[in-house]
Amino acid sequence: MSPNHRVAISEWVVAESPEILVCYGLGSCLGIAVYDRANRIGGLAHTLLPSQPRDDTMRRPGRFVDSAIELIRNELIYRGSLPESLTAKIVGGANMFEMFNHPVGTGVGTRNIDAARATLGKLGIPLIGEDIGANFGRSMEFDLATGEVRICTVLNRSDVKVV
Repeated sequence: MSPNHRVAISEWVVAESPEILVCYGLGSCLGIAVYDRANRIGGLAHTLLPSQPRDDTMRRPGRFVDSAIELIRNELIYRGSLPESLTAKIVGGANMFEMFNHPVGTGVGTRNIDAARATLGKLGIPLIGEDIGANFGRSMEFDLATGEVRICTVLNRSDVKVV
């Protein structure tokens, strides 16, 4: 994987082709890529938690799945994207703490995935690709020239999956 612009935990970035946006170390965190193919512009968020609390005083909306998706969508529209031209892909949401025997569907990774699907659905953004769940970490590259998302897992770094 050849990084261009690193998106750290709790950050979100909107950029244009030919940039490549990268998230490293997605465990239970969720990488969310939103793309406008017509304009070759997109955004990537490296989110930590499902939803922003109403009384959030930290002012880090990129930390939360719901607010990060809304911020990216709004920025893309501000830059000329049509809402109906946007698509999304999600990566991560693993159950990294399987040894704690969380009941199925209650871990933060699962809740992040559920929050992304709900927020994307609410905003009318089709989810067209995903590599989620399991119990291992991932890194992702989002190529704004093509909309392609390449995934490398900690299990097999030489095998790159494309969604």
